[in-house]
Amino acid sequence: MFVSGQFIGLAFLTPALVALQHFAGWRGLFIVTGLVGIGWALLWYRFYRDPLDHLQLSKTELEYIEKGGAVLTQTKSGKDKKPAWRGEDWKQVFGNRTLWGIYIGQFCINATLWFFLTWFPTYLVQYRGLSFLKTGFLASIPFLSACAGLLLSGFLSDHLIKKGRSVNFSRKAPIIFGLLLSGSIVGANYTNNMTLVIFYMSFAFFGAGLAMISWVFVSILSPRNLIGLTGGVFNFMGNLASIVVPIVIGYLASGGNFEPALVFIGALGITGACSYIFLVGKIEPRVAK
Repeated sequence: MFVSGQFIGLAFLTPALVALQHFAGWRGLFIVTGLVGIGWALLWYRFYRDPLDHLQLSKTELEYIEKGGAVLTQTKSGKDKKPAWRGEDWKQVFGNRTLWGIYIGQFCINATLWFFLTWFPTYLVQYRGLSFLKTGFLASIPFLSACAGLLLSGFLSDHLIKKGRSVNFSRKAPIIFGLLLSGSIVGANYTNNMTLVIFYMSFAFFGAGLAMISWVFVSILSPRNLIGLTGGVFNFMGNLASIVVPIVIGYLASGGNFEPALVFIGALGITGACSYIFLVGKIEPRVAK
């Protein structure tokens, strides 16, 4: 629900931000979004508390959270306390083929996301010749599609579990299928019909939304005592896409032609699917060493 809420917010904010950039310029856009970020940080600081420090959290709720796998207490002290940074911990999270499968997959999933966050409005304005205002409206449609894909993915995965299908199939199938669908973004290279262009873009982002339940594998595959470290590495690898993808797209589209850039994004979707098929393999929860 958290990620789907982000997509709904982006879908409604995208037209407003594009219009703001048109009327106030890029400086005004940065000022407004920066102030929103600062305001949200203040609200987070004021209201967020860890479970053990939250005054309104009952004992029953704390027990429920712990039964779900959360580590709420760290009581070890003195010589029995393990050091925070151990070489063998890093070896576990970086030296495992299965974990590398989900790292690569997350990079590929985020590649589609960062295309839409950075270059999609430019694609519509400069390459497709649309106005800023029309771009703002059309750019919101793929985000709504991604939101629908994400919600459907979670529902479908849980439904398969309830029907008795294996965890391996139920969790991996939506991700692999979604990554394969994200490759359909290449279809926009073969039409000048804007309805079809938006359809291909929306269909590809819908596929990426299907694949965005990938965080479930952090809890399934991480060593019990290394969920935080594994999650950090997983998030780091995924967010490398926010650096690499915009730069590569800028290089590929530097001549004004976005077709190679869309091929690049589509190829990453196929790569991510192959990563889950061939590297992740059969899903089995891991234990701490």
